[in-house]
Amino acid sequence: MEAAMARTPGRRAPIAEQLADLIGQQIDDGVYRPGDRLPSLRELAQLHRYAKNTVVAAFDLLVSRGVVEPRRGSGFFVLGPVRPAQRAEEDAGLGRAMDIVWLMREQLKTEPGAVAVSDGFPPVEWLADMRLDRYHQKVVRTGLGSLFRYGSRYGYAPLRDSLVRKLGDFGLHAAPGQLVLTHGANEAMDLVIRYFVPPGATVLVDEPGYYPLFGKLQLAGARVLGVPRLADGPDVAALEALLQQERPRLFFTQSLAHNPTGSDISAAKAYKVLQLAERHNLLIVEDDPLADFKPTSAVRLSTLDQLERTIYIGSFSKSFSAALRVGFIACNDALASDLADLKALIHVSGSEYCERMVDVMLREGHYERHLVRLRQKLGQATAQALAWLDAQGCEVFARSAQSLYLWVAFPGVADSLAWAAQLLERHVSMAPGRVFQVDPSLVSRWSRCNVSAVLDGRFQRAVEDARRAAGGS
Repeated sequence: MEAAMARTPGRRAPIAEQLADLIGQQIDDGVYRPGDRLPSLRELAQLHRYAKNTVVAAFDLLVSRGVVEPRRGSGFFVLGPVRPAQRAEEDAGLGRAMDIVWLMREQLKTEPGAVAVSDGFPPVEWLADMRLDRYHQKVVRTGLGSLFRYGSRYGYAPLRDSLVRKLGDFGLHAAPGQLVLTHGANEAMDLVIRYFVPPGATVLVDEPGYYPLFGKLQLAGARVLGVPRLADGPDVAALEALLQQERPRLFFTQSLAHNPTGSDISAAKAYKVLQLAERHNLLIVEDDPLADFKPTSAVRLSTLDQLERTIYIGSFSKSFSAALRVGFIACNDALASDLADLKALIHVSGSEYCERMVDVMLREGHYERHLVRLRQKLGQATAQALAWLDAQGCEVFARSAQSLYLWVAFPGVADSLAWAAQLLERHVSMAPGRVFQVDPSLVSRWSRCNVSAVLDGRFQRAVEDARRAAGGS
């Protein structure tokens, strides 16, 4: 805080100033929001065991800083944060867009009235028909005893049986012993990285690609190299050159509903990637978090390869609920056993309650109907979002009939980070392309856009206002 920074080093601030700083920090942190009534002078004096005059002096300081206002007969009320402009680093985070954690923080925040075009999830109302309260009693009735103990290192066996059938619908044939349940897809990636990636190892990733994966690999001390993503999948020529020059062991990729571009791999491209994997002894980790949004007949590397040189990672966060945190790994049985041991060492087990919940949801007749509605809503939103973006003269990287994400270059925008700053002033949060690059210092004109948020009138007005302010049409 400014008052605290002005102190002479080594001198302890007066008690009243310390109390004012404490309350001001609580206001900064959102403990007290604009319009909230602060505790009374007597309450604070009793809480901190200060003299009443000390508390009065602290309130006078807060009033002088423009943080609170006195209201006769009612007490003191919050006006706003101590440093609203300076809080942009934490709340907006644009100065830290090169930091992978920034967008993760943005994903977890809920700002009333803000339009989250950066959001990585479908709208809550799309998932509302899979309400968790419908299934709780069934979960408790079928497993009350086991819910007080750790689960299996592989995960809840009936859910693994359900997943065998679900993967079979994709044409991916796996036995229960080839499946390990995880705490979401992110734990699945963590386990694979811990198992295969020693410090200094070279690993390939999609570029642009899934930014938390980049952070995980950096934490592991890996050397991360990007394979350019095209509208029909990885750039095969670039992939082959990297395989010849670098001899990496792993390639992390998303075949379908690619994050952030929304692109799908073509059958011809998938076969070429698998041929290169065979030739260069490459193991492919295929992350498929939006599987439920795509037709079961869609092309997947793991389906074509049947887990010979592929590891398949799935999740229910996008189609059921992110709060359940249930994901899984499908791979050969020997590797599955090792990964289950590694999981037991790190986390003991997953949440059997959550795993039972997902199993009940999969077995209920509501699930298939939910997927039909989910795909219909996504298809309609994608078509409408593309139509609006086309009308604005935007460039769209890939066009899929059903895509939660669109990778968009807005007209006249050379740096999507600066564009994000403009829109943030209009209460719109964007996901600038730099975040999805292995080298985030490189300027990108692209932004990842959630199709449902593109249809929000507040976003559309903000874009049009920003373009007019910049002198655009």
